[in-house]
Amino acid sequence: NVDSLEFLHNLKTASMVRDMVKEGAVEALKKCFSSRMEFGTAGLRAAMGPGISCMNDLTIIQTTQGFCRYLEENFGNLKERGVVIGYDARAHPPSGGSSKRFSSLAAAVFISRGVPVHLFSDITPTPFVPFTVSHLGLCAGIMVTASHNPKQDNGYKVYWENGAQIVSPHDKGIATAIEENLEPWPESWNIEEALKSPLLKDPYQDIHAQYFKAIQKHCHHRDINKSSEVKIVHTSVHGVGHAFVQSAFKAFDLHPPYAVEEQKDPDPEFPTVKYPNPEEGEGVLTLSFALAEREGAAFVLANDPDADRLAIAEKQQSGQWRVFSGNELGALLGWWMFRCWKQQNSDKDAVKSLYMLSSTVSSKILRAIALKEGFHFEETLTGFKWMGNRARDLLDQGKTVLFAFEEAIGYMCSPSVLDKDGVSAAAIAGEMISYLATKKTILSQQLTAIYDEYGYHISKNSYFICHDQDVIRSLFERLRNYSGQKDSYPTECGRFSISAVRDLTTGYDSNQPNNKAVLPTSSSSQMITFTFSNGGVATMRTSGTEPKIKYYTELCAAPGNSDVTQLKKELDDLVDAIVENFFEPEKNKLQPKPE
Repeated sequence: NVDSLEFLHNLKTASMVRDMVKEGAVEALKKCFSSRMEFGTAGLRAAMGPGISCMNDLTIIQTTQGFCRYLEENFGNLKERGVVIGYDARAHPPSGGSSKRFSSLAAAVFISRGVPVHLFSDITPTPFVPFTVSHLGLCAGIMVTASHNPKQDNGYKVYWENGAQIVSPHDKGIATAIEENLEPWPESWNIEEALKSPLLKDPYQDIHAQYFKAIQKHCHHRDINKSSEVKIVHTSVHGVGHAFVQSAFKAFDLHPPYAVEEQKDPDPEFPTVKYPNPEEGEGVLTLSFALAEREGAAFVLANDPDADRLAIAEKQQSGQWRVFSGNELGALLGWWMFRCWKQQNSDKDAVKSLYMLSSTVSSKILRAIALKEGFHFEETLTGFKWMGNRARDLLDQGKTVLFAFEEAIGYMCSPSVLDKDGVSAAAIAGEMISYLATKKTILSQQLTAIYDEYGYHISKNSYFICHDQDVIRSLFERLRNYSGQKDSYPTECGRFSISAVRDLTTGYDSNQPNNKAVLPTSSSSQMITFTFSNGGVATMRTSGTEPKIKYYTELCAAPGNSDVTQLKKELDDLVDAIVENFFEPEKNKLQPKPE
């Protein structure tokens, strides 16, 4: 049995299984061995441990063998160009699994086939991998990380030669190749030999230097940065971000941010937080706020553990801290990137080849700015893989892609990384904060100014937890057959009338002449968007990586309508109606997002 090979090579997973057998833990054993992890466009994401449904030496080898074979089929010059492999600081002592070990095994597989491997000698942020693919012109990149998932998880994220994450049909092709190459090749286990191979290179020094050189293109106010008195706190939440954000600030001549001592060194146990996810807001930022109070700092920047996302909080005049949402930061960074671009470009026509992107569940604020300023705005499906690939297409046509973002605190501020990047975003935010200070203003005031000029965009996003796939399916099917007929979607929700419906699971869009959606559709995930007559938009979708049904709502008001209290109440009422009429949490036994 192929699975028993894992235990010959890794005594720790073997003893975990023996303990499960001894304890009669039938369910746990079933969970580990019943079904193989699915390889999707996001690669793999699962718990570390024994069995084919977990991340371990064997499943990493099998995955990499399949990926290697798939690359051999697609690139005649794979042996000239090679691949890059990076990793974060995750580790799971009970099973012996760690990001570093998994990346060495992946390297061994490629080297056994004569493929050159650029394997980082130390931890790096996720954006360094797509940067390296583009910078060195490689065939592919692998990042071993589970981003902000719980500590027992790990993941395997894949980039194509264009520097963006893979999209369909590559995921299917790789998944098939994995199934065809489950038997480990003899050399695949041989990390020691691989690490001595002349095919192995360490790109760390070179890429470190090149990355910080590349992001300096986005530094426009060096003099202000040098003399700025603004104090900023930074936390990397026990992940990889600390050293890299310090370097990014240095590259922009910003004063180094105050680091949260208890969280600045990588620690796979994430001891000071319940979840290492800055999106969860204040719980993750408690230590940052305490340090800011001690140092007299009014700003906190937080990266997630693989440093591809960025959260920002600001102390208000009341003394309260305000944690900005991803949509609010998208508005601020989008405004800033355009403002800096405009100062550099006096040519009136240049704006016609300028683009900004965001995902379909993110705020439409960039659309409002684009309409007024004359550049192009496009929305893509959810996830940076879509924005990265679209950005690549536009760049290949000679267009300028200035900025892209998603509400899940992900920002792409530089075309040298076609994915979200929390390191460059941190330095750019530091410069924006320093610039605003010279105008005696802060982020929340600037955000209000943006809304006054381009129209208020107020959003409210949350989720319900549901572990039962049948309940999820029937909830969405009910919305598709609302009056008992097929494709009969609701025309109202409580007192709110619905003006359009787009269903990217089935490909239906009532706004299109033939009712056919323009964006790509996927029958494997649920996603329906309702547009309301009052300027509201709401999307309900399932998560690809978690047992959640998420909702994203926004009220887009015309410029001049600035009664924020009224707009917020209208949005709250709309959300209540959606929850009550479309989610039916009591009937469907849905758990609300934990407070």
